Amino acid sequence: MTTNADAPTPDAAGPGFRVEIADGIAVLTIDRPKANAIDAATSVAMGQAFLAFERDPDVRVAIVTGAGERFFSAGWDLSSAADGEAFDSDYGVGGFGGFVDLPDRTVPVIAAVNGMAVGGGFEIAMAADLIVAADHARFWLPEAALGMLPDAGSVRLPKLVPPHVARELLLTGRRMDAAEAHRWGLVSRVVPAGELLATARELAAAVRASAPLSVAAILDIGRRTADMDPIAAMPFIKTLAGYRAAIDSEDAQEGTRAFEEKRPPVWRGR
Repeated sequence: MTTNADAPTPDAAGPGFRVEIADGIAVLTIDRPKANAIDAATSVAMGQAFLAFERDPDVRVAIVTGAGERFFSAGWDLSSAADGEAFDSDYGVGGFGGFVDLPDRTVPVIAAVNGMAVGGGFEIAMAADLIVAADHARFWLPEAALGMLPDAGSVRLPKLVPPHVARELLLTGRRMDAAEAHRWGLVSRVVPAGELLATARELAAAVRASAPLSVAAILDIGRRTADMDPIAAMPFIKTLAGYRAAIDSEDAQEGTRAFEEKRPPVWRGR
């Protein structure tokens, strides 16, 4: 189904991307030849698509990937600057890339990095909850060498890899291959290119098998305690609405019954 960007539906296409939904998994594929670079209009439409996923109870997990095998995304479309688009333009409800700043997001996002993740493309991958990479994927932040700033990368990368490694990548623009990204724990799986999307779907299916309220609570706890001491975090998380909703839910009882009865649980999200 295809609609315009002003009225997206959960299975809508937008300018520069397409969406497919099946079995509770949404796959958003960035498709802007030649490098899957993203301008503000594309980012705004992507934000609306991810917002639609949040509102659709049947969408449990989202995968973001790029068309082709060369680029996941080259980040901000520099050619749009010639048309007057500013570096700090309004990129929509979810920030640049559609989901990275989406408030209170409950749908996990898996980045399936099919090629080069450059600049803002690398920042989009960093914002995902899980990253699966093709074995030929490359990650780098060239902004400093271009007189620009990897703003989100400067914040996120030092939290994902050792700080000295992060600073080397940020300050020099060095390219990191998929094997190194896996070694530092940035990427959870590295697979041959032909197996990438199938692997991402397999991982998404495993997440989908978990209780939706538990998944939402885990994402919320992670966001709210990212900079907290673990000892202080423990009493804090017990005050969160999502924490109570998960542990007091019918699904919590169903999970226990299903385990005892040796059957798959039937989640109802309540």
